[in-house]
Amino acid sequence: SVAYATEEILRVLVVGGLAALTYARPIGFLIAGLLALVAFSYRQTIHAYPSGGGAYIVSKDNLGTNPALVAAAALLIDYTLTVAVSIAAGVAAVTSAFPSLHINRVELAVAFLVVLAIGNLRGIRESGRIFSVPTYFFIGMILVLVAFGAYRLATGTVRPVVTENALPVGAGLMSWFMLLTAFSNGCTAMTGVEAVSNGVPAFKPPESKNAAATMVMMAVLSIMMFVGISLLARAYHVIPSEQETVVSQIARGVFGGRGWP
Repeated sequence: SVAYATEEILRVLVVGGLAALTYARPIGFLIAGLLALVAFSYRQTIHAYPSGGGAYIVSKDNLGTNPALVAAAALLIDYTLTVAVSIAAGVAAVTSAFPSLHINRVELAVAFLVVLAIGNLRGIRESGRIFSVPTYFFIGMILVLVAFGAYRLATGTVRPVVTENALPVGAGLMSWFMLLTAFSNGCTAMTGVEAVSNGVPAFKPPESKNAAATMVMMAVLSIMMFVGISLLARAYHVIPSEQETVVSQIARGVFGGRGWP
């Protein structure tokens, strides 16, 4: 989710004009702080509920049945939307690298949905093994991107990218509602934080200790990647596009070139 969180912020801010895009940095830092707070809270939950404690169980034990049902209903909607948005974002990343596949976005989305369904039907442990390779690859490449981007910033060799098929830039009117919408959209960076707390029994003994360590590591990596992407997006004057993701544009600015025809 950190791959498209910054883009969702910029898609709202661009309506307020180019100057409004500067709000992406403070919004990004606010979301990073909120992510750290939520991760710290879930770390405590992991130790309090070693058999697994998500929003429903914690709410039911501490607030009652009705608040727990509200949390459960919200999560059902959230999980459905997460699958849809994540697959769409993944397809956008693929078509940014391979522009010729842009016309096959629906077919790619359906194919990825089938892969996700088959992988998750094999259980938590098996799906973790299946999806670990692309996850580690993504983390490694984003960290490399952020590191090289930071190096270019430090050496003063940053050149703004030229955005193709950019979204229309607004007239420069920015309201509090738009800022709050941008903040809300950017909070997609926190997607999946609860998963570790839910899956404590799937960890090797001592389960709580390993799950808590994983939670801290995930939070640190997520914050580093999200803040890094947000800062580089502004440094390279990235504007959201209909055919190329923000991360792809940053990579084009840092490394040069764009994917394959």
